[in-house]
Amino acid sequence: MSSAEMGKFNISPDEDSSSYSSNSNDYSYPYPTKPTAMKSHYADIDPENQNFLLDSNVGKKKYETQYHPGTTSFGMSVFNLSNAIVGSGILGLSFAMANTGIALFVILLLFVSIFSLYSVHLLLKTANEGGSLLYEQLGMKAFGMAGKLAASGSITMQNIGAMSSYLFIVKYELPLVIKTFMNIEETTGEWYLNGDYLVLMVSIILILPLSLLKNLGYLGYTSGFSLLCMVFFLIVVIWKMFQIPCPMDIDIVNITINATLAPVLDENITSDMCKPKYFIFNSQTVYAVPILSFSFVCHPAILPIYEELKSRSRKRMMNVSYVSFFAMFLMYLLAALFGYLTFYENVEPELLHTYSAYLGADVLLLIVRLAVLMAVTLTVPVVIFPIRSSITQLLWAGKEFRWWRHCSITVALLTFTNVLVIFVPTIRDIFGFIGASAAAMLIFILPSAFYIKLVKKEPMKSVQKIGAVFFLISGILVMTGSMTLIILDWTQNVASDGH
Repeated sequence: MSSAEMGKFNISPDEDSSSYSSNSNDYSYPYPTKPTAMKSHYADIDPENQNFLLDSNVGKKKYETQYHPGTTSFGMSVFNLSNAIVGSGILGLSFAMANTGIALFVILLLFVSIFSLYSVHLLLKTANEGGSLLYEQLGMKAFGMAGKLAASGSITMQNIGAMSSYLFIVKYELPLVIKTFMNIEETTGEWYLNGDYLVLMVSIILILPLSLLKNLGYLGYTSGFSLLCMVFFLIVVIWKMFQIPCPMDIDIVNITINATLAPVLDENITSDMCKPKYFIFNSQTVYAVPILSFSFVCHPAILPIYEELKSRSRKRMMNVSYVSFFAMFLMYLLAALFGYLTFYENVEPELLHTYSAYLGADVLLLIVRLAVLMAVTLTVPVVIFPIRSSITQLLWAGKEFRWWRHCSITVALLTFTNVLVIFVPTIRDIFGFIGASAAAMLIFILPSAFYIKLVKKEPMKSVQKIGAVFFLISGILVMTGSMTLIILDWTQNVASDGH
């Protein structure tokens, strides 16, 4: 290829030897599985007419349309990817540390972040070789309809898990906010303090109208707010660790204890309760890897961010990934560590709920809770968008937009998610199941499988292909092992409850 042609594609020859052409019909949507601040060139296009999946006519490759260069700076791309990484999973990391110990948690966090970065590398190289910036289209090119369904199904499961986790936060936190505002100390069964009713009301009054809009471009403004909320949450977690005395056993200490009231307990109990553990193995340890995997899933957003990157090259996008993953690694580690060192073994699967149980009415925590509630509520419509588009393209590909179909899919998705939130006992189960299944597929299995299949210029005996094969095998082992242990834990809990 001549230098003039390479200039047209704006890709350096030594970094991206396989050029591709972009198709505005193929990836003209904003694709946030977690809130992202990306502003696509195509945000104003009717979402139902944007091809979320590969066109049903796969016999014709549509790469002839004009390539458009990216316009997003390096710094803004780092911000976008950080938004895509951070999510509600940060609320469960202290629980993971309490059931692994500090040292084991740091080891697992480091491995999951490195594996996630490696899978980003595989995904970017596969996209260049496969000539597509769509996750599902790569699946179609690699394994036909089975690959397309695997990619679409994994992304759908991941997004449903994200929606469920956001609504779980509403279920847990909104009743506590109302109790604080109304100065209610004890509940007597009021309906407006029932989390199940409140989730339904928020879904109908706020989330459903926003989700029914045909254009979700305006919701890009909420992504920056969401990231700021998480940074504020981290600051408060660090601050409260120095204010809350130890021990904080809820069975011994009054729930409304404050920082000026130190409990008087036996010295041996105090020493044991306030001593950090470095390695812990129990029935809850099996949830650590899935929770960490859930926290680092950003892969469906990688290719759209790559598409928008100015002076696009694979090396430049990997540098964006290095900075973003390192920043989120530090943020996750600090949030988990200070949350754990505040409550130790008493930390709950949802950290904000733990603060509520021990501190009761606290102005600073109330502000954090309100900010997080607003952020997650505004994020749900963004998460619904790719699922609805996927279902539309799978079942009604090529059909004209119909309001009844648009509304029916939206209502069905919200209904299904609300049923999950109401009947699944804890957010831990959502983090665990989705992290062990969909997150493992998106991080480990699909990028490596697509790489092995689509990158033809490297022989199977090459170091790169062998590494991808080991990565694929590791992903299968992580997914099957985690799912098996989680199911065993569920069955043991059901059996113990039965007795």
